[in-house]
Order: sequence, then structure tokens, then C-alpha cells
Amino acid sequence: MKAANQAAVFGRRKEPHTVIIARGNEIRHFTIRPWVAAAAGSALAAIAIGYLTATSYLVLRDDLIGAATARQARMQHAYEDRISALRAQVDRITSRQLLDQQLMETKVSELLERQSQLSQRDVRLGPVLDKAAASEVTDAAPAGKTDERADITPTIDHPLAYAAADTAAVRPFSFWSTRTAEPDGESRADRADKLFVAINKSLRSIEDDQAKRIGALADNAYQTAGAITDALENAGLPVSTEKSGELGKTGVGGPLVPLDNPMAFDSPIAFESKVKELDAALDMLDRLKTEARKLPLANPAAGRSISSTFGVRTDPLIGTPALHSGMDFRAPYGSPARATAAGIVTKAGWNGGYGRMVEIDHGGGFTTRYAHLSKILVAPDQKIAVGDEIGEVGSSGRSTGPHLHYEVRRDGEAVDPLRFIKIGKKLGQYL
Repeated sequence: MKAANQAAVFGRRKEPHTVIIARGNEIRHFTIRPWVAAAAGSALAAIAIGYLTATSYLVLRDDLIGAATARQARMQHAYEDRISALRAQVDRITSRQLLDQQLMETKVSELLERQSQLSQRDVRLGPVLDKAAASEVTDAAPAGKTDERADITPTIDHPLAYAAADTAAVRPFSFWSTRTAEPDGESRADRADKLFVAINKSLRSIEDDQAKRIGALADNAYQTAGAITDALENAGLPVSTEKSGELGKTGVGGPLVPLDNPMAFDSPIAFESKVKELDAALDMLDRLKTEARKLPLANPAAGRSISSTFGVRTDPLIGTPALHSGMDFRAPYGSPARATAAGIVTKAGWNGGYGRMVEIDHGGGFTTRYAHLSKILVAPDQKIAVGDEIGEVGSSGRSTGPHLHYEVRRDGEAVDPLRFIKIGKKLGQYL
């Protein structure tokens, strides 16, 4: 019995819960099932939790909204700072590129100006170098004669061609590239500077080459003129390198020293001075050659031996001493007799003991005679050039056999022809 009572108190109750409500004389009771009680408890708990949650949200809402707003503001400021930094970087790059562009445009303008100057020099040098070529004046190149104009006057493509050899690794420069450096660490502006330096170096090399070659041509012209002058003066022959009425009898000269820096060949004044000096040297050489070519310096019977020289000798016919006014060349009958200088025929016919004779006036008081000819091939007043055949060797007149009698006369007086022939042989390389 006792065990049953304990089970009823402490064990599970099988009877449902009953709720009794008394109001006055009215009494009501309700029976509540366990699951209904559980559902009611759950509902009350949910309502309590919802109430607490809503209350917490209402209390903390302003803080949450403020935190979210602050976070958004920080993100916005960070983005704005990043955008400002990028904009500043773009501005710096743009400014640097504009400066680089202005610098490049300035350098390109300088290069174009220098190339234009080289082109103008080419035009200015053309006639002078043509004159040098006509005068057979070179810059003493070791490999024989060269075309001075081709060596000394570059075309516009030359500087770039020379620069390409020094800047083979330089790639094209872009003014608007957003990259300041290539992977190798060298900026494009640096490579562009190297390119301009190489081109400037090439232009300077061309200008220096022009200066050296113009100077060499002038020196060669002066040396050639000096050699011709010395040879003629040593032989006692007249020589004049002055223009008529230009300097009179007063000699002047000296090395050329322009007013500006004489070493600065890129200076227009210095360049013009050097060109004028070369032009003057070529003019002097041309006048000297013209004067020298008027002299009877050639051999009238080249390759023939001399049988009798100028001066006193034993006359071959009567055996007494007599003046031989010319020189005799041993030559077979019919061999050509050639003029030793340009001139005009004054006599062409029989002339006493000379037999058939031709006389040529070369100007400046010089005449030549070709005697004992078998045949005359020219006529009086005919113009003759040096080397022209004027007759054939014979034995006409006072002669013992076929030979060419050759005379040189200065103002009507006979002089030794051998002296002229020796000078002509010596000056042949210049004339």
C-alpha cells in the first residue's frame, strides 16, 4: 500500500491536469492535455523571445545604422583617395610625356635644321668640287682617284644610316606610352636620347669629314701649284698666278683664320671661309696650269733618241764650229712631228736651210719650229692643239739624213729646247 502511494506521488500521473475556476456559486473546470501545455509553453517562450529581440533591435538600431554608415563612409573615402592618387599619377605621366614630347620636337627640329644645312652645303660645294675634279685635284686618297663629291657631300639618309649601326638595339620611341620603363629597366626616353646622340654623332662625323677633305683638297691644290711654280721658276720660265689687275705686283698671303672659331666647322662663316679658300686655291691652280700649258713643254718626237743637242757644235756639212739653234731627234723618214703646245701656225712651207718648216706661235713671246720635214700637214693661221701632228719627218733643206730639227724661241731668240722637255716631263703628272 505504501509503495503504491509513493508511486502515485513520485511517479507519472496518468490523469490529465484539471484547471478549476470558481466564480461565486459557479464553478468551471478545464482539463489540459500535456501536449496542449507544451504548445502553450512554446508559444509563450516564442513570444517572449520575439519581444526581447524586438526590444533589443529598437534599442541598438541607431548604433547598427551608425556603424554601417561609418563603414560606408570609410570605404568611400578610401575609394576617393585611390581615385585621387590615380588621377595625380595620370597627371604626372601626362605632364612628363608633354615635356618629353616638347624635348623630342626640339631635338627633331635641331636635327632637321642640321640636315638642311648639310643639304645647303652640298649645293654650295657642288661647283667647287666639280672644279676640283676638272683640275684633277684629289684629297690624296691612297686608293687612286676617287669621286670627291661623293665622299664629301652626304645625302639626308646618311646620318640615319650611320646612326643605325650605333643604335641597332634601340626600339621606336612612343610619346604617348603610359609605361615609363621597359622590363630591362631602361626608359624609352633614355633610348630616344641615345638615338639622338648617335644621329648627332653621325652628323658631326660628316661635318668633320667635310672639313678634312676640303682642307686636304685645298692643301693639294696649293702643293700642286707650288710644285709647278718652283719647276718653272727654277728653269727660268715666266709664271704668273695672279688675275689680271687683281693684285698687281704686290704679293700677299698667309694661312686662313676666320673671325669666328676656325675649328667650329659647323659655323656658317667658317664653312664659307674654307670653301672660298678651296675655290681660290683651285682658281690659282687653274690659272697656273693654263699659263704652263701655253709653254712648249711636250716632246715633238716622243720615244726618239737625240742625235744633236742645242749649242755650239761642229757643223756636219763644212766641219767648222757653229751654233746649233735647236736639237735634232733621230727618226725614220715619214715619222710624225707633233706640236709641243697649243698655238697658231705662223709659217708652213719652205724656209731656206730649214727645208720644209712649220712655225707655231704659242703666245707670251714663245714660238717653236719644226724643220727638215718631208711633208707639211698644216696651213698658216691654223689653230693647233698640243700633240697635233703638224708634219712628217724628212731630210729637206740643209740636212744629211732624215731627222727632226726642233727649236724653241723666246722673243725671237733661240733657247735650249731640252730644258722645256725636261720640265714638261717633270710636270706631266700635274698638267
